[in-house]
Amino acid sequence: MAGSVNLEALEELEQLQSRYDTLSGHEKDLLETKATLTKTMQKIDVDSQSIFLETLEKIRVNFQTLYRKSFGGGHADIVLENPEDPDSGIEILATPPGKTTFSNNLLSGGEKALTAVSLIMAFFQHRPSPFCVLDEVDAPFDEANIGRFVNVLNEFLDSTRFIIVTHSKKTMTAADRIYGITMQESGVSRQVSVRFEEIPERAEAAQHENKAA
Repeated sequence: MAGSVNLEALEELEQLQSRYDTLSGHEKDLLETKATLTKTMQKIDVDSQSIFLETLEKIRVNFQTLYRKSFGGGHADIVLENPEDPDSGIEILATPPGKTTFSNNLLSGGEKALTAVSLIMAFFQHRPSPFCVLDEVDAPFDEANIGRFVNVLNEFLDSTRFIIVTHSKKTMTAADRIYGITMQESGVSRQVSVRFEEIPERAEAAQHENKAA
């Protein structure tokens, strides 16, 4: 026995066909967009890895040079934990002069601090910054290391101004200006500043050095 005839079937078919065509078009657009985004992401990954490796190599060379200047010798390096995978992370190796290669954990506080300063300056040498704030980084240094630390900073004065928080007299003598707090009266603090160019002896010495140069 035949069922009833749906007189609106053709109209419903046309509506469904129209909706199917619309959704199929959306699906095609989404798939094309996905493919484009995937291709773009792959290109970004490749370019990022290339830029990372290029930058790492430049900083690595700077670090090696600055480390030797800071320590008066020795060897330092920056290497990938997995040379085949740039995303694996990096390892910092440092061997002060007169010592054999060992774990960085065995470095003294002063050696770690001076290694860190060398690494920071290696970044600055690649991409200079107009200002750099260093807070008590010279605290673990002995007199010889402070001298090397100051010499390294002097090489960057053409591009960077350093603001150093320190209690080291030797570091202070390398500064152009000193700002501090003094307590001339008990319980009364006073801010003071000294510009070394204003001191006749130092200004005269600087003039002699400029003439000699």
